[in-house]
Amino acid sequence: MKLYNSRTRKIETFTPLNDNTVKMYVCGITPDGPTHLGHAFTYTVFDVLYRYLHYKHFKVTYTQNLTDVDNEILKRSSSAGEPWKPFERKWSAQFLKDYRVLNFLMPDHYVKASDTVPEIIKMVKVLQEKGFAYEVSGNIYFNVKKFPNYGKLSRYNWDQMVMIAAERGGAPNNPEQKNPLDFVLWQRSSSEEPRWPSPWGWGRPGWHIECSAMVRRYLGTQIDIHGGGHDLIFPHHESEIAQSESYTGKKPYVNFWLHTAMVMYEGEKMSKSLGNLVIVSELLKKYSANAIRWVLLSHHYREPWEFRYEELIQAEKIVAKFKSAKDSISSNVQTSKSSDFETFKHLMDDDMNTPAVLKMLEKTPSIKIMDSLGFATGDSLHHKRVGRR
Repeated sequence: MKLYNSRTRKIETFTPLNDNTVKMYVCGITPDGPTHLGHAFTYTVFDVLYRYLHYKHFKVTYTQNLTDVDNEILKRSSSAGEPWKPFERKWSAQFLKDYRVLNFLMPDHYVKASDTVPEIIKMVKVLQEKGFAYEVSGNIYFNVKKFPNYGKLSRYNWDQMVMIAAERGGAPNNPEQKNPLDFVLWQRSSSEEPRWPSPWGWGRPGWHIECSAMVRRYLGTQIDIHGGGHDLIFPHHESEIAQSESYTGKKPYVNFWLHTAMVMYEGEKMSKSLGNLVIVSELLKKYSANAIRWVLLSHHYREPWEFRYEELIQAEKIVAKFKSAKDSISSNVQTSKSSDFETFKHLMDDDMNTPAVLKMLEKTPSIKIMDSLGFATGDSLHHKRVGRR
């Protein structure tokens, strides 16, 4: 099986760090609004990867987080005139509803950042003791100058990183920071904000340290696959590497980094800031989950693409044909040629070439292959668990 590794920028043969065991972590949502098609694309890709790793008889532990403590939630809940906790719970519940309707398998560990605060505090203390972090008035910052390879994942130069950090939650002009790219590990909180007692006073975690702590708690010091959207490469994943490898002293923190491409709509990247979102719950009022999944998998996970409703209309026609021919497809489970499954494996082993797999399915439908891709077929894998809850 070959996958594109964002760390090396090469397609490489995937080999687990430890025998046949795969430890996989995927950055989950920040619940500050409805699930959109960009979310669905990322989590469909990793749902299929999770299923396919099991198909190939790997023993997989899949962890996904929910960033329920975040500055963006506080901003958006304040704008909506709602307390942050009910606001977060509302959108978390909506995401999980959409997640299940789209036929995703639940990860083995689905974790809220707020449930990992003791581990976060421990990591921050150790980073401070080792000299990688410093305190200013109850805020703890990671000193990127103490990690010479900061930038090795994104391969941006210093000026590029400063510019992008300012756009993605960083604060290069913060006078408390020793360096423009230093990032917060722990921050002061008011009584109206989420907060926990710590050695530095009442506060809450920074964004990046949350994922490092959850990875360490549920998967260990080194993992096989870390996934997320392409826009997380910097500063989020870059900062994860710096703090995790500084904490453990072990390299690499992640063996394979996998990133999904951006979904475009109306000529721009689909984003909350632009307001050009295609909302999953709205799509589901008119289109089936199978049609949505078909559209998403008809695009390679590394190739940016623009959503068009015409694709969804065509996909609905395709999956409707499969549904009307269900009896003949069901018998196909026993009569499919072994070569069909060999072709399926060959295409999936080639950096998850799902578009080619779907073209094959149009010609030679197979319940087993559709099931392996997560389509709801009536007898499909979504009625079972391949891991533990």
